[in-house]
Amino acid sequence: MQAISRSIHLSVHIHKDPPAMAERAAHILSAACEEAVAERGVFKIALSGGQTPTPLFRLLAASDWADHLPWDKMTFFWVDERCVSPDHPDSNYGLARRELLSHVPATHFFRMHGDEDPVRAAAQYGQTIRGDFNLGENDLPRFDFMLLGIGEDGHTGSIFPNSPAFAEKKRFVIDQYVPERKADRLTLTLPVINNSRCCMFLVNGRGKHDMLSQALNLLSEPTLPAQMVRPSGGDLIWIVDEAAATGQ
Repeated sequence: MQAISRSIHLSVHIHKDPPAMAERAAHILSAACEEAVAERGVFKIALSGGQTPTPLFRLLAASDWADHLPWDKMTFFWVDERCVSPDHPDSNYGLARRELLSHVPATHFFRMHGDEDPVRAAAQYGQTIRGDFNLGENDLPRFDFMLLGIGEDGHTGSIFPNSPAFAEKKRFVIDQYVPERKADRLTLTLPVINNSRCCMFLVNGRGKHDMLSQALNLLSEPTLPAQMVRPSGGDLIWIVDEAAATGQ
């Protein structure tokens, strides 16, 4: 049997602090957006929550970037969501709305309905994706861009270690109860994430150093959720600060 050959287009950018990370991320995102709009007329991006992307959201909302990006050709989705109302402080959609979307002329976005029954909300979001991407029964969506982070336990999106999401091959979105957080979550699944044209991680803080080192070891058998993000036919980009890179 012939051995399977697979290439991963990996790049790692180390910057002094989160503001410098945000600058790099904005340039990469902008270039990906320009290419997508030129080739397909639209840029489809999935956002993550937590505090790490906040500097990037604020930078994109500032006038220099807000005036530069083609917001009318950008469609926003979410990688994951906490099962709370959109006005709750923990809502990933709420964070993006407060820090970014309410400051720019973006009109195309599909939030995960974390305030509804999780099973129904996951199925509904999967159908929303299927409809917007105009997919056939066996097709996977191909996002232009995934904005991701990594937790100190190695989770990404709301795919946690030992999560049932590891085994999910068919659904685009799943609901799950996360015992460590005592909460329900909605999340895109790994097949969807790994079918993206670009997956970009933002990682800061020395507390992330150990997980970052393990996630970047592409030669070992992947065990962490973040380590299993290996886009096929796409780019894998890590933007980290010096504290995360060195652990100091």
